[in-house]
Amino acid sequence: MAKTKAQKQEMLTRLTEALKKTGSSALVHFKGVSVAEESAMRRSLREQGLAYFVSKKTLIKKVLTDNGFALPELGGEVAVIYNTTSTDTTAPARLAHEFSKNLGGERFALFAGIFEEKIQDKKGITEIATIPSMDILRGMFANVLNSPMQRFAIALSEVAKTK
Repeated sequence: MAKTKAQKQEMLTRLTEALKKTGSSALVHFKGVSVAEESAMRRSLREQGLAYFVSKKTLIKKVLTDNGFALPELGGEVAVIYNTTSTDTTAPARLAHEFSKNLGGERFALFAGIFEEKIQDKKGITEIATIPSMDILRGMFANVLNSPMQRFAIALSEVAKTK
């Protein structure tokens, strides 16, 4: 069914917000994903403060060119995952990468994204997707800070046992 001009303008506004204003977003190809899988994915994304939006490729191309981004190849069905309330800028790429592993790369694949207002190709966005979340990074940092004190306490304990 053809979209009206008002519907297309609304989609353009939403895409501009998703691709430019949110700071980070992931572009994914999908094919053969069931409604149940997509619903579960949308629910999971919503819990993380993200949104999943399927749009026409011509509208995505228009928003990308209007905002000065180099165009990636947009073959097949394309969807955008972007931040709505999440403060974690790596979350769209990370969750898209996780879904790609769970659903299979031929059915759902991360192929490009926008990070820090720069377009990233598949390689660049995959590297960003493998960065752990902020909570995990904070835990790793606390472990690094705690490790010397813990080793010192163990060494003192061993000295105390020998004397």
